[in-house]
Amino acid sequence: MSDAQTRLDRRDFLKISSAAVVAGAVAARGSDTAAQGASGLLAAPPIDMVRIGFVGIGLQGGGHVGNLLKIPGCRITAVCDVRQVRTDWATKAIVAAGHPAPKAYTNGPRDFERMCAEEDLDLVYTATPWEWHVPVMLAAMKNGKHVATEVPAAMTVEDCWAMVESAEKFKKHAVMMENCNYGRSEMMAFNIVRQGLLGEIVHAEGGYLHDLRGIKFENRDEGLWRRAWAMKVDGNLYPTHGLGPVANCMDINRGDRLSYLVSMSGPSRGLQDWAREHFPADAPQRQEKYVLGDVNTCLVKTVNGKTIMVQHNTNLPRPYSRIHQLQGTKGIIQGYPDRVYIEGRGRNDQWVEQATLRDEFDHPLWKEMNERAAGAGHGGMDYMEDYRLIKCLREGLPTDMNVYDAAAISSLVDLTAQSNARKSRAVDVPDFTKGGWRTNPKLDIVHA
Repeated sequence: MSDAQTRLDRRDFLKISSAAVVAGAVAARGSDTAAQGASGLLAAPPIDMVRIGFVGIGLQGGGHVGNLLKIPGCRITAVCDVRQVRTDWATKAIVAAGHPAPKAYTNGPRDFERMCAEEDLDLVYTATPWEWHVPVMLAAMKNGKHVATEVPAAMTVEDCWAMVESAEKFKKHAVMMENCNYGRSEMMAFNIVRQGLLGEIVHAEGGYLHDLRGIKFENRDEGLWRRAWAMKVDGNLYPTHGLGPVANCMDINRGDRLSYLVSMSGPSRGLQDWAREHFPADAPQRQEKYVLGDVNTCLVKTVNGKTIMVQHNTNLPRPYSRIHQLQGTKGIIQGYPDRVYIEGRGRNDQWVEQATLRDEFDHPLWKEMNERAAGAGHGGMDYMEDYRLIKCLREGLPTDMNVYDAAAISSLVDLTAQSNARKSRAVDVPDFTKGGWRTNPKLDIVHA
């Protein structure tokens, strides 16, 4: 993949003369390869000891390294980062856990390619900046490795297709590590939905509403790269935290799929105001021009007629929220604060705190693993997702999220920008499953 393919530039979106043409081309692409299907891809032979190469050891990557060192049946045997100080940190942690020192790859931003070619690995795990997720995954699968990536898995529709086609060609897992799928409240909601207490889910809402202004202007970690995306793309840069959990509850890619969307953004003010308040007039940060609207709102229609609202807001002062609303024909769940209304249980028109139902509806995975996950990142959900990944690989099980889920959910980054640039016209969501969504089995209630 060339650098031109992996770069995102707002002008690239504006050069698209018609999103309908793009959507038609993408749809044709899916139908041309429909014969490949999704059969045989959702599980792989079991691996007794999962050998891992880890790429990108920043804040989130370091957390995953710590989790993996506590999970039986896996070893980190290679580490890769452009900063040797981070591979040194990982090596020290791995040795302290009683494992052999991993081989370190620090020779520039593409040294992961050498790692993938040289090392005898079962899994390559990437927590790099967003633009490197797909290049790392493609290099890994080409060299016979399963891959796991931080979110979003891809930033363009083309890269979503590249990820899917590579997974199908090489018959490898490509798993997007969406930690919010494993949040205790989200998994409890999934359990309630699976028990039928909300009836049919007809509408859902999710989002990523998180004041990241301070983080985006730091001179380290995400501050070194994340802010730059606000100068390139005007859409939903981070749809997976909000969409992932509700998509599971709505059986997306497992009986239904995302059909089309419309998107619109408001003005861009937050980053400019922050820079003006925190930097002198001649600072480089004051000269930056942002195109990302502070609030992007997207409405998605599914093939079965359901609706989903997805929102992105990371540049304005506000409390944290992922919204997480599921409206069914018999009740509703809503997050922040977590609350439930189930028709026929309790007083009419009165919310019930979700925590009061935990004894009855807590997800089995949390009941079984709460103590083990204690102290891990993001309230334990990061440990849960890493544990489940390794368990599935070791036992030859289908992963909880597969490459088609990663592509469908991540494609909103590009598609929301396309719709927004065309006065919120509808844009089709590709069928990355090539029809497999009609027969794919629903997600189960999983256990430890």
